[in-house]
Amino acid sequence: MLAIPDRWDPDVPVAKELLSKEFGVLLPVHRIDKDTTGVLVYARSERAHRDLNERFATRQVDKIYLAIVHGEPEQEVWEIDLPLRADGERDHRTIIDLSKGKAAKTRFEVVERFRGFALVRALPETGRTHQIRVHLAASGLKIVADPLYGDGAPLMLSVLKRRWKGDVYEEQPLIARTALHAVEISFQHPTNGAALKIEAPFPRDFRAALNQLRKLRAR
Repeated sequence: MLAIPDRWDPDVPVAKELLSKEFGVLLPVHRIDKDTTGVLVYARSERAHRDLNERFATRQVDKIYLAIVHGEPEQEVWEIDLPLRADGERDHRTIIDLSKGKAAKTRFEVVERFRGFALVRALPETGRTHQIRVHLAASGLKIVADPLYGDGAPLMLSVLKRRWKGDVYEEQPLIARTALHAVEISFQHPTNGAALKIEAPFPRDFRAALNQLRKLRAR
């Protein structure tokens, strides 16, 4: 589901429009790609919108994402500091552009390692379009089922289990969309200044993929 309307597919359901029926006017502050999951943030007044946008722009907001990636990271912690240019090619992908790109920096930490996969925590300092996906790909670690920066192939149990004996024609994927989840965002409330932390639990497909990957690690 889209966080806000886009110009490519006007018929796709939009979270902002659905939520506006209950909450009234909503102004987007933090949004995610339609094939990812996690925390969305909308402001409910112009004042709150200005305040929160300023906090995001001046890096007064802490964002935590988790991604399931193909490959095994060489390091436990690393940073990618490569400028990005959105919509830089025909497929509307964000590209690394050293001359015309906007500054973008992401810190990564390995949370868990599996056989041929890893769960990685991403801590973006900036908020460029597709930043985490591009910076992970630049690290040689493409997100599972990412159709733009990876192979787009869903994660199947038959691929993970060498002796799997199910019916491949009826098998359902563990996760069939970009395995990226915005798990937590923290900032000061724009009205009363209180510390605010918003968390989103793993959705079912993300949780199912991790459960199967952990069984591989245990062996």
